[in-house]
Amino acid sequence: MNYVSEKSRLGNNVTMGHFVVIEEDVILGDNCAIGSNVVIHKGTIIEDNVRIDDNTVIGKQPMRAVNSIFKNEEKLLPAKINEGCLIGAGVIIYCGCEIGEKTLIADTAVIRENVTVGSKTIIGRGSTIENFCTVGSNCKIQTNVYLTAYSEVEDYVFIAPCVITSNDNYAARSKERFGKFKGVTIKKGGRIGAGAVILPGKTIHEDALVAAGSIVTRDVESGKIVVGNPAKILRDVPEDQLLKNQ
Repeated sequence: MNYVSEKSRLGNNVTMGHFVVIEEDVILGDNCAIGSNVVIHKGTIIEDNVRIDDNTVIGKQPMRAVNSIFKNEEKLLPAKINEGCLIGAGVIIYCGCEIGEKTLIADTAVIRENVTVGSKTIIGRGSTIENFCTVGSNCKIQTNVYLTAYSEVEDYVFIAPCVITSNDNYAARSKERFGKFKGVTIKKGGRIGAGAVILPGKTIHEDALVAAGSIVTRDVESGKIVVGNPAKILRDVPEDQLLKNQ
């Protein structure tokens, strides 16, 4: 049995599995396919031709621990999923998020509040995009990537599996850390290899490549390959690998 609020608006040719909950003021476009046990929270906007698989939650309100650095100081906008997106099973997309058209959010990924994701981007299975992040278009963020809060990822970025980023240089000690959280920035065409670690506030510039397993402790120059712990310049990115030549 499904619950669909009378205050919501569903388009044509919408299919639903079992035990779907659609709260009030939801707008659901044409030709959408909703799996079983899906919850779509109040005010969510879902455009045409979107697929949402089983056990997924769209538009979740955040919870705050008493000692959280994030406070509920603003009313978050409803989530918006643009046309042609594919949302996997067990995904959680919080309110205040917008997902660009034809983007894939793979199974069990989590997209926290106040996040925007561009069009034709892939967010891999089990990845987490934390609060106040911006992810561009045509990016590939693969399995189990952790993108820390306050990070910016520009277009055509590749992040391999199990990459970890951080935003707290004080490792949760000292009041001095408050107001100094700073995520990472990955400029257009930047690439990061599997298992790399990017420390707080570091910038990976255009077309730079971080080798697998490296630990980035300083900014990486445009078009350079860095490797090691701490990561150091190895050589230039080959000309045929530059984004302009793809």
